[in-house]
Amino acid sequence: MSQTVDRALSILPLLAEGPASLEQVATRLDVHKSTALRLLRTLHDHGLVYRQQDQRYRLGARLFALAQQAVEALDIRGIAHPHLAALNERTGHTVHLAVYEQGEVVYIDKVESRYPVRMYSRIGRPVAITVAAVAKLLLADLPEPERRAVAEGLDYPRYTPRSTPDAAAFLAELARVRDQGWACDLGGHEESINCVGAPLHGPDGRVCAAMSVSAPNVVVTAEELLRLRPLILRTAEAIGAELSGVAGPSSRAAAPAAASPSVTKGATR
Repeated sequence: MSQTVDRALSILPLLAEGPASLEQVATRLDVHKSTALRLLRTLHDHGLVYRQQDQRYRLGARLFALAQQAVEALDIRGIAHPHLAALNERTGHTVHLAVYEQGEVVYIDKVESRYPVRMYSRIGRPVAITVAAVAKLLLADLPEPERRAVAEGLDYPRYTPRSTPDAAAFLAELARVRDQGWACDLGGHEESINCVGAPLHGPDGRVCAAMSVSAPNVVVTAEELLRLRPLILRTAEAIGAELSGVAGPSSRAAAPAAASPSVTKGATR
């Protein structure tokens, strides 16, 4: 990278801290004020910085527009799928990817289990929002007023004795999920199915999607599935790093092996 481009790009994180004067920019870049002015004028011409009436510079609106366009152009499913497939290959269990859209949490990708007992879930179908691990992860990241409004507007079907009973319990669960950074559904939707999930963070740091690993307890127990949590979290971190355009940990990193006994009978789900 040329020195000029490097210096110009160094101005942007400086102004992200707040407006700065020409002298402050020159000092931070360790260049003469005339050089700093030339760089600032070029960035100003492209709308990436803006000179205020007090003669200080701040980030320009064009930069925010470009950032928004970049986020909107992200193909979350395309980026995530190789990681999900690798996780499925490693564990043998069903892997889901979901997003929150228009008041529903919807599966946008699924990699099937290698075992005969399968999941009913389908791509494009909404999840059971009050119990699903992916739903908890996505709703937990909402701003508190919106999170509360969503929770209080939901119905709470008792799918099983472990289903979330009401809005107060759901909000408490979302608070736990927000603090711990992962979620689970241990028999909340179907007594025989357990699930562990992790959030995917986009370039802005917000949760843009959620992934999960699910398995029936005839294949692995809930405790055995929970042992996969480090691998699931690393996979989510690797996807988030790729979404943000930075290097991240490999989804194939070492993790405790899960007990995955073979299944000789069971209905396809």
